[in-house]
Amino acid sequence: QVQLVESGGGLVQAGGSLRLSCAASGRTFSSNGMGWFRQAPGKEREFVAARSGGLTQYADSVKGRFTLSGDNAKNTVYLQMNSLKPEDTAVYYCAASNSWTGTYYQTSQAGWYTYWGQGTQVTVSS
Repeated sequence: QVQLVESGGGLVQAGGSLRLSCAASGRTFSSNGMGWFRQAPGKEREFVAARSGGLTQYADSVKGRFTLSGDNAKNTVYLQMNSLKPEDTAVYYCAASNSWTGTYYQTSQAGWYTYWGQGTQVTVSS
């Protein structure tokens, strides 16, 4: 019923930039809670960034380098990633909640989200 599709991943040199997109179909949810997570090979899924109720939060590892934004007209959210590091290499997933807002704790937890995209690969070379 609801589908999220990530795009924009690729291979970049350390210090470069990428802009990930997450397009939603089946419903309008741009104002609902939205999160980005990533998972590297052999590692657990980790929180990257989230927005709900007009508030945005970022993991310490990406704070100051990544920026979350949205385009309600396109029902799309974006993750602008600057100053990329090799340790940013991972599959990046977007996720959406049925709730309009959540606490900082809730929005950093994968279990709070209902819908997930298929992921897009980001590889940062040194």
